[in-house]
Amino acid sequence: MISRLAVASALAVATAAAAGPVAAEQPPVVTVSVVPDQDPFYAPPPDLDSLGNGQVVAGREINTTLPVPVRAWQVSYRTNDSHGNAELGITTLLVPTAPWTGAGTRPAVSEQIPEDSTGTRCAPSYGIGTGTLQSGDQIGAMLAEGWAVAVPDFEGPKSAFLTGPQSGHAILDGVRAAGGFTPAGLGRDTRWALDGYSGGAAATGWAAELQPTYAPELAFAGAAIGGVPASLPTVMANVDGGMFSGFLVGVLVSYQREFPEARIDELLNERGRADTAAAADLCVIELLIRYPFWRLAAATADRYRDDTRLTEALQRNSLGAHAPAMPILNYQSDADEVVPVAQADDLVAAWRRGGTTVVTIRDPQGEHAQEASQRQATAQQFLREWLTVGGPVIDADLNRPVGQGQGQ
Repeated sequence: MISRLAVASALAVATAAAAGPVAAEQPPVVTVSVVPDQDPFYAPPPDLDSLGNGQVVAGREINTTLPVPVRAWQVSYRTNDSHGNAELGITTLLVPTAPWTGAGTRPAVSEQIPEDSTGTRCAPSYGIGTGTLQSGDQIGAMLAEGWAVAVPDFEGPKSAFLTGPQSGHAILDGVRAAGGFTPAGLGRDTRWALDGYSGGAAATGWAAELQPTYAPELAFAGAAIGGVPASLPTVMANVDGGMFSGFLVGVLVSYQREFPEARIDELLNERGRADTAAAADLCVIELLIRYPFWRLAAATADRYRDDTRLTEALQRNSLGAHAPAMPILNYQSDADEVVPVAQADDLVAAWRRGGTTVVTIRDPQGEHAQEASQRQATAQQFLREWLTVGGPVIDADLNRPVGQGQGQ
């Protein structure tokens, strides 16, 4: 005999079939309100080591306040620190809601925001999610082109400022993750470019240098970098004792985290240890306001005044050892008071010797921060030409400038 339960189950199945398939429930769109250190989304899974580079761990759609209508997701993925140890990366994927009407598939840019900070509350993902990001103009302009934009937290979970290999890994694995995150609609045939200024340019440069060996399956149309701190010993010596010495304090904090084997903490005296401890969770403006005219010599123990370990660590994280395979736009003001232009010229020369096509612009006037806004449209023009036309309007072999300015 058929039980009442069996009859009821059969009726339920028949009713559901008649009504048609049930739509899958959409996950809620998250309003970000918790800082990364307290947000479970930023916690690495126990099996992170077993995942491949760039493999997606999780994703969630978030609310944003950007000027262009977009869908936005935070995506976590496996990447590697400077020593090849697994760590959790986060990138924010922004895709315009308007359909792409250009040729081929929608292009995408990995935009490296100059975080220049020592705390995860300063991470781009948190700034975009909470609407507090201060560098949104460039992102908005790219979204207005119809491009997708990925904004990686390239300083990683340790908020490691100017740590070259770690930042390059985070960017490249973020692009891999974007291609593997189905809801965003990007795939293997997406045309990618890179963009970054200042600290974001250093990270972009590292991604460009590492790409042929670390992520050879990825192809990039080009990269625009401006105000790039290429030679870190040169740049840190330039800011030491000046208005921008907070950058040096941030590097000391970050290098103790990312490179404990360098034993940089041993170099510091009591003041140096106290200052770096107090700087352990500061955003860039806070670093600059708290530590103007800070001198490394005053924070270094007497017996270590001639120690070279910090210089050697900075040199290992400098650019120029490997030539990128992608074309590069490098722009900078000759009057840059933070990042000396000569060390950027040396980087261009090294990359060109290695076979990289580099177009340069050198503006005779303009402070470091001014150059970023002054050349924003120029950088976008360069990326547009390579993303949508497949090559520059200018003749790169003649090193003519893009837009206005002096070509080198």
